[in-house]
Amino acid sequence: MQTVGGEHIILLQGNLGVDTTKIISFNETSLFLWNLYQNKEFTKEQIATSLIEEYGIDEELATEDADMWVRSLIQHSLID
Repeated sequence: MQTVGGEHIILLQGNLGVDTTKIISFNETSLFLWNLYQNKEFTKEQIATSLIEEYGIDEELATEDADMWVRSLIQHSLID
């Protein structure tokens, strides 16, 4: 994770070094979750609970957001 121009980004590595066509930008909520769960095993339920505790949102919205966050990480090969 790097901060460039106020944006929180991850540069995905290509075969020959950094592939700058694969830059993933994190908003503040994604960054919060990334910092909380990076290099740890987690469930979507744990993520939803963290969102509820941090932002005071309801369980339904937190569950939807947790699901979207996990799917996005998988889509970008940041987690398995």
